[in-house]
Amino acid sequence: MQIAPPSAPTPADTAPRLTLLTHSYWPESSPPQRRWTALAKEFSASGWQIDVVTPVAHTPHGRRELPRELAGRAMRSQEGPSSERIRRVPYLRHGSSHLARFIDQCFSAMLSVPLGLFTRRPDVVIVTAPSLPTLGAGYLLARLRRVPLIVEMRDAWPDLARDARLVQGRVKSLAEHVVEFVQRRADLVVTVTEGFAATLRARGMAKVATVSNGVRLEKIPVLEPPALERDTFEVLYLGNHGKSQKLDVAIRASALVGDSMHLHMVGSGVERRGLEHLARRLGAPVTFHDPMHGKEVMERYASADTCLVSLRDDWKSFETTVPSKTYEVLAIGRHITAVVRGEAARIIEDAGAGDIVESSPEALAALWKELAADRGRLIRNGDGRQWVKEHADYPYLAARYMELIRSVLADAGEKRR
Repeated sequence: MQIAPPSAPTPADTAPRLTLLTHSYWPESSPPQRRWTALAKEFSASGWQIDVVTPVAHTPHGRRELPRELAGRAMRSQEGPSSERIRRVPYLRHGSSHLARFIDQCFSAMLSVPLGLFTRRPDVVIVTAPSLPTLGAGYLLARLRRVPLIVEMRDAWPDLARDARLVQGRVKSLAEHVVEFVQRRADLVVTVTEGFAATLRARGMAKVATVSNGVRLEKIPVLEPPALERDTFEVLYLGNHGKSQKLDVAIRASALVGDSMHLHMVGSGVERRGLEHLARRLGAPVTFHDPMHGKEVMERYASADTCLVSLRDDWKSFETTVPSKTYEVLAIGRHITAVVRGEAARIIEDAGAGDIVESSPEALAALWKELAADRGRLIRNGDGRQWVKEHADYPYLAARYMELIRSVLADAGEKRR
Protein backbone atom coordinates (compact mmCIF):
# COMPACT_ATOMS: atom_id res chain seq x y z
CA MET A 1 0.00 0.00 0.00
CA GLN A 2 1.36 3.43 -0.95
CA ILE A 3 0.97 6.22 1.60
CA ALA A 4 1.03 9.86 0.62
CA PRO A 5 3.29 12.23 2.56
CA PRO A 6 1.50 14.23 5.28
CA SER A 7 -0.09 17.32 3.73
CA ALA A 8 -0.28 19.52 6.81
CA PRO A 9 1.34 19.61 10.26
CA THR A 10 -0.46 17.90 13.10
CA PRO A 11 -1.12 20.15 16.12
CA ALA A 12 1.75 19.72 18.56
CA ASP A 13 -0.55 18.99 21.50
CA THR A 14 -1.96 15.88 19.76
CA ALA A 15 1.20 14.67 18.01
CA PRO A 16 3.20 11.84 19.59
CA ARG A 17 6.52 12.42 21.30
CA LEU A 18 9.38 10.01 20.76
CA THR A 19 12.81 9.42 22.24
CA LEU A 20 15.42 8.16 19.77
CA LEU A 21 18.57 6.37 20.94
CA THR A 22 21.35 6.22 18.37
CA HIS A 23 25.13 5.93 18.51
CA SER A 24 25.60 8.60 15.80
CA TYR A 25 23.63 11.70 14.90
CA TRP A 26 23.92 15.18 13.40
CA PRO A 27 26.37 16.85 12.73
CA GLU A 28 28.24 13.61 12.00
CA SER A 29 28.08 11.97 8.59
CA SER A 30 27.03 8.34 9.06
CA PRO A 31 24.23 5.99 8.00
CA PRO A 32 22.05 6.57 11.11
CA GLN A 33 22.70 10.32 10.91
CA ARG A 34 21.64 10.57 7.28
CA ARG A 35 18.54 8.45 7.87
CA TRP A 36 17.33 10.09 11.04
CA THR A 37 18.19 13.68 10.17
CA ALA A 38 15.96 13.24 7.11
CA LEU A 39 13.19 11.49 9.05
CA ALA A 40 13.30 14.02 11.90
CA LYS A 41 12.70 16.84 9.42
CA GLU A 42 9.50 15.20 8.23
CA PHE A 43 8.36 14.20 11.73
CA SER A 44 8.90 17.72 13.05
CA ALA A 45 7.03 19.23 10.10
CA SER A 46 4.05 17.10 11.16
CA GLY A 47 4.20 18.38 14.73
CA TRP A 48 5.95 15.43 16.35
CA GLN A 49 8.32 16.14 19.25
CA ILE A 50 11.64 14.33 19.20
CA ASP A 51 14.32 13.87 21.86
CA VAL A 52 17.55 12.30 20.61
CA VAL A 53 19.94 10.64 23.06
CA THR A 54 23.36 10.23 21.44
CA PRO A 55 27.07 10.65 22.20
CA VAL A 56 29.04 13.83 21.63
CA ALA A 57 29.89 13.79 17.91
CA HIS A 58 33.16 11.85 17.50
CA THR A 59 32.96 9.70 14.36
CA PRO A 60 34.66 8.53 12.22
CA HIS A 61 38.02 8.79 14.02
CA GLY A 62 36.95 8.26 17.63
CA ARG A 63 37.59 11.83 18.78
CA ARG A 64 35.84 15.18 18.66
CA GLU A 65 36.93 17.04 15.53
CA LEU A 66 34.11 19.58 15.24
CA PRO A 67 33.66 22.76 17.31
CA ARG A 68 31.87 22.21 20.62
CA GLU A 69 28.86 24.24 19.50
CA LEU A 70 28.30 21.65 16.75
CA ALA A 71 29.60 18.44 18.33
CA GLY A 72 27.70 19.16 21.55
CA ARG A 73 28.72 18.96 25.21
CA ALA A 74 28.36 15.91 27.42
CA MET A 75 25.21 15.86 29.55
CA ARG A 76 23.95 19.05 27.88
CA SER A 77 21.03 19.56 25.51
CA GLN A 78 21.32 21.00 22.02
CA GLU A 79 18.81 21.96 19.33
CA GLY A 80 19.04 19.94 16.14
CA PRO A 81 18.47 21.10 12.55
CA SER A 82 14.74 20.27 12.72
CA SER A 83 14.14 21.62 16.24
CA GLU A 84 14.63 18.20 17.78
CA ARG A 85 16.16 18.25 21.26
CA ILE A 86 19.51 16.43 21.32
CA ARG A 87 20.87 15.09 24.61
CA ARG A 88 24.59 14.27 24.50
CA VAL A 89 26.31 11.54 26.51
CA PRO A 90 30.10 11.31 26.97
CA TYR A 91 32.30 9.03 24.87
CA LEU A 92 35.69 7.36 25.20
CA ARG A 93 38.37 8.34 22.68
CA HIS A 94 39.45 5.43 20.51
CA GLY A 95 41.21 4.57 17.27
CA SER A 96 40.31 2.02 14.63
CA SER A 97 40.39 -0.97 17.01
CA HIS A 98 37.10 -2.91 17.04
CA LEU A 99 37.51 -3.64 20.75
CA ALA A 100 38.14 0.01 21.65
CA ARG A 101 35.16 1.09 19.55
CA PHE A 102 32.95 -1.50 21.28
CA ILE A 103 34.08 -0.35 24.74
CA ASP A 104 33.25 3.24 23.75
CA GLN A 105 29.78 2.14 22.60
CA CYS A 106 29.18 0.27 25.87
CA PHE A 107 30.24 3.33 27.88
CA SER A 108 27.94 5.71 25.97
CA ALA A 109 25.04 3.24 25.97
CA MET A 110 25.28 2.78 29.74
CA LEU A 111 24.99 6.54 30.27
CA SER A 112 22.16 6.85 27.73
CA VAL A 113 19.69 5.20 30.11
CA PRO A 114 19.90 7.71 33.02
CA LEU A 115 20.07 10.62 30.58
CA GLY A 116 17.04 9.24 28.75
CA LEU A 117 15.12 9.21 32.03
CA PHE A 118 15.65 12.97 32.28
CA THR A 119 14.18 13.72 28.85
CA ARG A 120 10.52 14.60 28.39
CA ARG A 121 8.35 11.53 28.90
CA PRO A 122 7.92 9.96 25.46
CA ASP A 123 5.02 8.05 23.99
CA VAL A 124 7.47 5.62 22.40
CA VAL A 125 11.21 4.80 22.47
CA ILE A 126 12.97 4.05 19.18
CA VAL A 127 16.45 2.53 19.18
CA THR A 128 18.41 2.17 15.96
CA ALA A 129 20.99 -0.61 15.76
CA PRO A 130 23.77 -1.45 15.42
CA SER A 131 25.47 -0.52 17.77
CA LEU A 132 24.41 -3.46 19.90
CA PRO A 133 25.06 -1.81 23.30
CA THR A 134 22.65 0.97 22.28
CA LEU A 135 20.07 -1.71 21.50
CA GLY A 136 20.22 -2.90 25.11
CA ALA A 137 20.02 0.66 26.40
CA GLY A 138 16.89 1.31 24.35
CA TYR A 139 15.20 -1.80 25.71
CA LEU A 140 15.99 -0.83 29.29
CA LEU A 141 14.87 2.78 28.84
CA ALA A 142 11.53 1.74 27.31
CA ARG A 143 10.86 -0.62 30.21
CA LEU A 144 11.73 2.01 32.82
CA ARG A 145 9.57 4.57 31.03
CA ARG A 146 6.77 1.99 30.59
CA VAL A 147 6.27 2.92 26.95
CA PRO A 148 6.35 0.87 23.73
CA LEU A 149 9.71 0.02 22.15
CA ILE A 150 10.47 0.12 18.42
CA VAL A 151 13.73 -1.57 17.40
CA GLU A 152 15.16 -0.43 14.08
CA MET A 153 17.59 -2.91 12.52
CA ARG A 154 19.61 -1.08 9.86
CA ASP A 155 21.75 -4.18 9.26
CA ALA A 156 20.92 -7.89 9.27
CA TRP A 157 21.99 -8.60 12.87
CA PRO A 158 22.80 -11.09 14.27
CA ASP A 159 23.25 -12.76 10.85
CA LEU A 160 25.93 -10.26 9.81
CA ALA A 161 27.96 -10.97 12.95
CA ARG A 162 28.14 -14.65 12.08
CA ASP A 163 29.05 -13.97 8.43
CA ALA A 164 31.80 -11.59 9.55
CA ARG A 165 33.09 -14.24 11.99
CA LEU A 166 32.48 -11.92 14.89
CA VAL A 167 30.47 -14.88 16.17
CA GLN A 168 31.93 -18.36 15.69
CA GLY A 169 30.88 -21.87 16.53
CA ARG A 170 27.49 -23.53 16.64
CA VAL A 171 26.51 -22.19 20.02
CA LYS A 172 24.93 -18.78 19.77
CA SER A 173 27.03 -16.04 21.30
CA LEU A 174 25.90 -13.72 24.02
CA ALA A 175 25.56 -10.96 21.42
CA GLU A 176 23.18 -13.06 19.32
CA HIS A 177 21.06 -13.89 22.36
CA VAL A 178 20.87 -10.22 23.35
CA VAL A 179 19.81 -9.14 19.85
CA GLU A 180 17.11 -11.78 19.57
CA PHE A 181 15.95 -11.15 23.16
CA VAL A 182 15.34 -7.46 22.40
CA GLN A 183 13.85 -8.12 18.97
CA ARG A 184 11.29 -10.57 20.35
CA ARG A 185 10.24 -8.19 23.15
CA ALA A 186 9.94 -5.10 21.00
CA ASP A 187 6.48 -3.80 20.14
CA LEU A 188 7.72 -3.46 16.54
CA VAL A 189 10.90 -4.32 14.66
CA VAL A 190 11.58 -2.03 11.69
CA THR A 191 13.97 -3.28 9.01
CA VAL A 192 15.37 -1.33 6.07
CA THR A 193 14.92 -4.20 3.58
CA GLU A 194 12.02 -6.51 2.80
CA GLY A 195 14.40 -9.47 2.69
CA PHE A 196 15.50 -9.15 6.31
CA ALA A 197 11.90 -8.57 7.39
CA ALA A 198 11.01 -11.90 5.78
CA THR A 199 13.95 -13.55 7.58
CA LEU A 200 12.69 -12.30 10.95
CA ARG A 201 9.12 -13.40 10.22
CA ALA A 202 10.43 -16.85 9.36
CA ARG A 203 11.94 -16.92 12.86
CA GLY A 204 8.52 -16.37 14.36
CA MET A 205 8.57 -12.59 14.84
CA ALA A 206 5.17 -11.28 13.75
CA LYS A 207 5.61 -7.59 14.58
CA VAL A 208 7.93 -6.65 11.73
CA ALA A 209 7.65 -3.87 9.13
CA THR A 210 9.96 -2.29 6.57
CA VAL A 211 10.88 1.37 6.14
CA SER A 212 13.79 1.46 3.73
CA ASN A 213 16.61 3.95 3.56
CA GLY A 214 16.14 6.66 0.99
CA VAL A 215 16.88 10.21 -0.10
CA ARG A 216 15.09 13.55 -0.13
CA LEU A 217 14.49 13.68 -3.86
CA GLU A 218 13.87 17.43 -4.07
CA LYS A 219 17.43 18.05 -2.81
CA ILE A 220 19.10 15.90 -5.47
CA PRO A 221 19.59 17.34 -8.96
CA VAL A 222 19.26 15.40 -12.18
CA LEU A 223 22.71 15.40 -13.77
CA GLU A 224 23.51 15.71 -17.44
CA PRO A 225 24.41 12.31 -18.96
CA PRO A 226 28.08 11.45 -19.52
CA ALA A 227 29.63 12.54 -22.81
CA LEU A 228 29.44 10.03 -25.63
CA GLU A 229 33.07 10.75 -26.48
CA ARG A 230 35.74 10.62 -23.75
CA ASP A 231 39.34 9.49 -23.60
CA THR A 232 39.29 8.10 -20.06
CA PHE A 233 36.54 5.96 -18.53
CA GLU A 234 35.75 7.36 -15.05
CA VAL A 235 34.44 5.12 -12.25
CA LEU A 236 33.35 6.48 -8.87
CA TYR A 237 33.03 4.64 -5.57
CA LEU A 238 31.65 6.75 -2.74
CA GLY A 239 31.12 5.19 0.68
CA ASN A 240 32.64 3.09 3.42
CA HIS A 241 35.99 1.38 2.81
CA GLY A 242 35.35 -1.65 5.02
CA LYS A 243 35.42 -5.42 4.94
CA SER A 244 31.79 -5.56 3.83
CA GLN A 245 32.49 -3.89 0.49
CA LYS A 246 35.36 -6.10 -0.73
CA LEU A 247 36.82 -3.18 -2.65
CA ASP A 248 40.06 -4.95 -3.50
CA VAL A 249 38.09 -6.52 -6.38
CA ALA A 250 37.52 -3.08 -7.93
CA ILE A 251 41.16 -2.08 -7.52
CA ARG A 252 42.37 -5.32 -9.13
CA ALA A 253 39.86 -4.80 -11.95
CA SER A 254 41.12 -1.25 -12.58
CA ALA A 255 44.68 -2.59 -12.80
CA LEU A 256 43.52 -5.08 -15.45
CA VAL A 257 41.89 -2.31 -17.51
CA GLY A 258 44.89 0.00 -17.18
CA ASP A 259 45.32 3.68 -17.97
CA SER A 260 42.27 3.88 -20.24
CA MET A 261 40.19 4.21 -17.07
CA HIS A 262 40.40 5.93 -13.68
CA LEU A 263 38.81 4.78 -10.42
CA HIS A 264 38.02 7.42 -7.79
CA MET A 265 37.56 6.11 -4.24
CA VAL A 266 35.85 8.58 -1.89
CA GLY A 267 35.41 7.89 1.82
CA SER A 268 37.09 6.25 4.78
CA GLY A 269 37.09 2.96 6.66
CA VAL A 270 39.17 0.28 8.32
CA GLU A 271 40.35 -1.17 4.99
CA ARG A 272 41.40 2.07 3.33
CA ARG A 273 45.09 1.90 4.22
CA GLY A 274 45.36 -1.65 2.88
CA LEU A 275 43.52 -0.67 -0.30
CA GLU A 276 45.90 2.23 -0.88
CA HIS A 277 48.85 -0.15 -0.47
CA LEU A 278 47.27 -2.62 -2.93
CA ALA A 279 46.69 0.11 -5.53
CA ARG A 280 50.31 1.26 -5.29
CA ARG A 281 51.63 -2.29 -5.53
CA LEU A 282 49.56 -3.03 -8.65
CA GLY A 283 50.14 0.36 -10.25
CA ALA A 284 46.36 0.66 -10.53
CA PRO A 285 44.80 3.87 -11.92
CA VAL A 286 43.14 4.78 -8.61
CA THR A 287 42.87 8.06 -6.69
CA PHE A 288 41.74 8.06 -3.06
CA HIS A 289 39.79 11.04 -1.73
CA ASP A 290 38.76 12.02 1.78
CA PRO A 291 35.00 11.97 2.58
CA MET A 292 33.05 14.61 0.67
CA HIS A 293 29.77 16.37 1.31
CA GLY A 294 27.29 18.63 -0.44
CA LYS A 295 28.52 20.38 -3.57
CA GLU A 296 31.77 18.37 -3.67
CA VAL A 297 29.82 15.11 -3.91
CA MET A 298 27.65 16.35 -6.76
CA GLU A 299 30.71 17.55 -8.67
CA ARG A 300 32.27 14.13 -8.25
CA TYR A 301 29.07 12.43 -9.44
CA ALA A 302 28.94 14.75 -12.46
CA SER A 303 32.44 13.70 -13.53
CA ALA A 304 31.69 9.97 -13.26
CA ASP A 305 30.65 7.68 -16.09
CA THR A 306 29.45 4.94 -13.76
CA CYS A 307 29.11 4.57 -9.98
CA LEU A 308 30.21 1.42 -8.20
CA VAL A 309 27.94 -0.17 -5.58
CA SER A 310 29.64 -3.13 -3.95
CA LEU A 311 29.01 -5.76 -1.29
CA ARG A 312 30.99 -8.93 -0.83
CA ASP A 313 29.31 -12.03 -2.24
CA ASP A 314 30.41 -14.58 0.37
CA TRP A 315 28.23 -13.33 3.26
CA LYS A 316 24.68 -14.67 3.06
CA SER A 317 23.28 -11.77 5.10
CA PHE A 318 24.09 -9.42 2.22
CA GLU A 319 21.38 -11.05 0.12
CA THR A 320 18.97 -8.95 2.22
CA THR A 321 21.13 -5.81 2.36
CA VAL A 322 20.89 -2.70 0.18
CA PRO A 323 23.80 -0.19 0.38
CA SER A 324 22.25 3.17 1.30
CA LYS A 325 24.17 4.99 -1.46
CA THR A 326 22.18 2.98 -4.01
CA TYR A 327 19.21 5.31 -3.63
CA GLU A 328 21.31 8.42 -4.15
CA VAL A 329 22.85 7.08 -7.35
CA LEU A 330 19.40 6.06 -8.61
CA ALA A 331 18.14 9.57 -7.95
CA ILE A 332 20.92 11.42 -9.80
CA GLY A 333 20.57 9.11 -12.79
CA ARG A 334 24.10 7.74 -13.14
CA HIS A 335 24.76 4.26 -14.49
CA ILE A 336 25.42 1.78 -11.67
CA THR A 337 28.08 -0.91 -11.74
CA ALA A 338 26.48 -3.25 -9.22
CA VAL A 339 28.61 -5.89 -7.52
CA VAL A 340 25.66 -7.03 -5.42
CA ARG A 341 23.09 -9.79 -5.31
CA GLY A 342 19.72 -10.48 -3.68
CA GLU A 343 17.48 -7.52 -2.88
CA ALA A 344 19.98 -4.86 -3.98
CA ALA A 345 20.35 -6.52 -7.38
CA ARG A 346 16.56 -6.75 -7.78
CA ILE A 347 16.13 -3.02 -7.08
CA ILE A 348 18.76 -2.04 -9.65
CA GLU A 349 17.23 -4.38 -12.22
CA ASP A 350 13.67 -3.14 -11.53
CA ALA A 351 14.84 0.46 -11.92
CA GLY A 352 16.80 -0.31 -15.10
CA ALA A 353 19.71 1.48 -13.50
CA GLY A 354 22.81 -0.38 -14.63
CA ASP A 355 24.62 -3.71 -14.87
CA ILE A 356 24.88 -6.50 -12.31
CA VAL A 357 28.30 -8.15 -12.34
CA GLU A 358 29.90 -10.95 -10.35
CA SER A 359 32.49 -10.15 -7.71
CA SER A 360 35.64 -10.95 -9.64
CA PRO A 361 38.33 -8.63 -11.04
CA GLU A 362 38.11 -10.26 -14.47
CA ALA A 363 34.32 -9.87 -14.77
CA LEU A 364 34.39 -6.30 -13.51
CA ALA A 365 37.23 -5.32 -15.85
CA ALA A 366 35.40 -6.88 -18.78
CA LEU A 367 32.25 -4.88 -18.02
CA TRP A 368 34.15 -1.60 -17.74
CA LYS A 369 35.89 -2.24 -21.05
CA GLU A 370 32.49 -2.92 -22.68
CA LEU A 371 30.98 0.26 -21.26
CA ALA A 372 33.97 2.35 -22.37
CA ALA A 373 33.62 0.96 -25.88
CA ASP A 374 29.83 1.45 -26.01
CA ARG A 375 29.19 4.64 -24.03
CA GLY A 376 25.55 4.72 -25.11
CA ARG A 377 24.93 2.09 -22.41
CA LEU A 378 25.79 4.72 -19.80
CA ILE A 379 22.76 6.88 -20.67
CA ARG A 380 19.87 6.32 -18.26
CA ASN A 381 16.21 7.04 -19.09
CA GLY A 382 15.04 8.42 -15.73
CA ASP A 383 13.50 5.17 -14.46
CA GLY A 384 15.88 5.11 -11.48
CA ARG A 385 14.68 8.50 -10.24
CA GLN A 386 11.06 7.47 -10.77
CA TRP A 387 11.69 4.31 -8.72
CA VAL A 388 13.05 6.45 -5.87
CA LYS A 389 10.02 8.76 -6.05
CA GLU A 390 7.68 5.81 -5.65
CA HIS A 391 9.64 3.81 -3.06
CA ALA A 392 12.42 5.73 -1.30
CA ASP A 393 11.64 9.46 -1.08
CA TYR A 394 11.88 10.52 2.58
CA PRO A 395 8.50 12.33 2.75
CA TYR A 396 6.89 9.04 1.70
CA LEU A 397 9.07 6.95 4.04
CA ALA A 398 8.40 9.24 7.01
CA ALA A 399 4.64 9.08 6.41
CA ARG A 400 4.90 5.29 6.41
CA TYR A 401 6.93 5.36 9.65
CA MET A 402 4.49 7.71 11.39
CA GLU A 403 1.57 5.46 10.48
CA LEU A 404 3.42 2.45 11.93
CA ILE A 405 4.19 4.30 15.18
CA ARG A 406 0.57 5.41 15.56
CA SER A 407 -0.49 1.79 15.09
CA VAL A 408 1.91 0.70 17.85
CA LEU A 409 0.54 3.39 20.17
CA ALA A 410 -3.04 2.39 19.39
CA ASP A 411 -2.26 -1.25 20.23
CA ALA A 412 -0.58 -0.18 23.47
CA GLY A 413 -3.63 1.89 24.38
CA GLU A 414 -5.90 -1.10 23.77
CA LYS A 415 -3.78 -3.26 26.05
CA ARG A 416 -3.91 -0.68 28.84
CA ARG A 417 -7.68 -0.49 28.58
